[in-house]
Amino acid sequence: MNSKLVQRQKIRYRIRKKVAGTAVKPRLSVFRSNAEIYAQLIDDDNAVTLAATSSRDKDIAAQKVTKVEKSKLVGAAIARKAIELGLNTVVFDRGGNLYHGRVKSVADGAREAGLQF
Repeated sequence: MNSKLVQRQKIRYRIRKKVAGTAVKPRLSVFRSNAEIYAQLIDDDNAVTLAATSSRDKDIAAQKVTKVEKSKLVGAAIARKAIELGLNTVVFDRGGNLYHGRVKSVADGAREAGLQF
């Protein structure tokens, strides 16, 4: 297996030891592929995904902007869904990625839309 992937998986396990979501304060998990970015609100106690969004959603994919700007739109979209569910605080899970670029952009978009971490 690719050593870079193995290293990232170890980082993910390390983060998941410390970060867990509940029904009241879910985990905002971010997955970044080369082309797209995905965000989910997860209740780890019940092993349930409460809400999810990605850069592949029709309204976000239709906009011709950079990947970093799309990430910000994904963050705002997941924050809107969280607020509709009555959730205003989350714990952020960067998924083993460094907290900069597109991952940071998701967090910034969610904060600007009213979500608190």
